[in-house]
Amino acid sequence: MSTLRIVVTVIYCIICVALAAIVLLQEGKQQGLGTISGMADTYWGKNKSRSMEGNLNKATTIVAVGFIVLSFVLNMKW
Repeated sequence: MSTLRIVVTVIYCIICVALAAIVLLQEGKQQGLGTISGMADTYWGKNKSRSMEGNLNKATTIVAVGFIVLSFVLNMKW
């Protein structure tokens, strides 16, 4: 096994753990009783891209793309 393949495999394992952690940190999409009383229209509801939830969504997208790309790279015959 080449050194480059070992390095890519280690990075892949780190990305797998990071993806699982980021997904578990996200809140559910159901707002529960907050949507009934109108709490979804608060400042944080309107500015989700600036909140922690928005940052987690961006991080999930980036890490998921890295996961898919490295999956294809590791599947190639070297």
